[in-house]
Amino acid sequence: MSKAKTKILVIDDDPKVSWILSEGLSSKFEFVSARDGIEGVQMVSTEKPDLILLDIKMPGMNGIEVLERLNKLERRPEVIMVSGHGDTQFVVDSVRLGAAEFINKPFDVQEVEIHINGVLERNRLRSEVATLKTELDSKNAYAGFIGDSEPMLKVKSIIEQVADSELTVLIRGESGTGKEIAARSLHQLSNRKNKPFIKVNCAAIPRDLLEAELFGYEKGAFTGAHKNKQGRFELANRGTIFLDEIGDMSMELQSKLLQVLEQQEFVRVGGINNIHVDVRIICATNRNLEEAIQQREFRDDLFYRLNEITLFLPPLRLHREDIPLLVNHFIEKYNHLYEKDFAGIPAESLNELVAFDWPGNVRQMENMLKQVVVRSDDSIIVDLIRAAGTPVISTQNLPSSSPLTTPLPPTDEPESYSLKARIGKTVAYEEKKLISEVLTKTNWNRRKAADMLQISYRSLLYKIKDYQLNSTQ
Repeated sequence: MSKAKTKILVIDDDPKVSWILSEGLSSKFEFVSARDGIEGVQMVSTEKPDLILLDIKMPGMNGIEVLERLNKLERRPEVIMVSGHGDTQFVVDSVRLGAAEFINKPFDVQEVEIHINGVLERNRLRSEVATLKTELDSKNAYAGFIGDSEPMLKVKSIIEQVADSELTVLIRGESGTGKEIAARSLHQLSNRKNKPFIKVNCAAIPRDLLEAELFGYEKGAFTGAHKNKQGRFELANRGTIFLDEIGDMSMELQSKLLQVLEQQEFVRVGGINNIHVDVRIICATNRNLEEAIQQREFRDDLFYRLNEITLFLPPLRLHREDIPLLVNHFIEKYNHLYEKDFAGIPAESLNELVAFDWPGNVRQMENMLKQVVVRSDDSIIVDLIRAAGTPVISTQNLPSSSPLTTPLPPTDEPESYSLKARIGKTVAYEEKKLISEVLTKTNWNRRKAADMLQISYRSLLYKIKDYQLNSTQ
């Protein structure tokens, strides 16, 4: 199927201009023409041209006036001004109104072609940049949100579905599961992404100060209030506010938050005037709010208002297959941050990490790996895990794709019924198998293989050595 030609609208009261261009360039472009500015503006809507060649001197409506009219359209094509009157003011006005080029009459057809191709190429590059920026924004939205297991893919799917809505989201999960990262992802994927994202940790601010922190205060409202101060809600106007540990908010303050949710307005501490804000609210808690409601420590009406969308983040023990990805991510992160060259975690230590139950979830793992990278010593992993507690494997609700359900490879070694040992062997076997497959697929192009495996080149070299892989296998 042949590619459609670029359509160019020529707006010029001289019919010879359109004829000359069509005769000289019809094999490369499709030309349509208008005899005056009014007809030209109308044809932009009907013909939908890719580019406009616009004369300046025309009866009725001149080119500058046409350009002003075109700028009021929601989307207008690029415009190249054409004129036999090279008045400096015309050039200045054209550029000010967004014209892409200015061609003087009489012109050479090849010269016009160069200008047209230049404008089209710039448009193509801008379109590519916009596409890459959209892809990058989407990727950055999940920065730090590592995992491709079934539970994590489900979380990401929900985030993508509700991010661009105005629904209030309640993020629930154990401490350290990444609730703030989820909140930032919701913001970054929404139409508010270029506006403020304001975080408030309700548990970290004393209860008697939290109201002033959220809603601000007027001068003289209390001792030390020497001037008016905006609260976090005002700072988040037109953006997103993330209320972490919402379960620790006092009952009195909960009622004021409910007013903000329902009416989008509040009164500063010590103030009398209502302040209206446009804020998307995201909350998070690791507390059982249903129990808090029964104990009269949390308002049920606020709970139902916050609970328009609930996002549950799984604990790390329920998506262990993501642990190798998390390990690589944190090693690369802290190698870069602390200018280290730590090669990676050997299979035996990785088995320990996979087998551990991680009561502090991803945050606990990150802190542990930070120590390992800083000290450049993977031998401390066992000691750190033992200091943190005895690993307890929980298989309840594990996804079917989990390495825990993968059959072990045949072995001549005596059968072991240690769950920890079984998991370790399975992870190592599957990792070695996958790396070997990718290396074969890429003809042992290690850099390409590292990109496909989404690990660093250095980590891949370490694993090749650790698993004693070679191109003859």
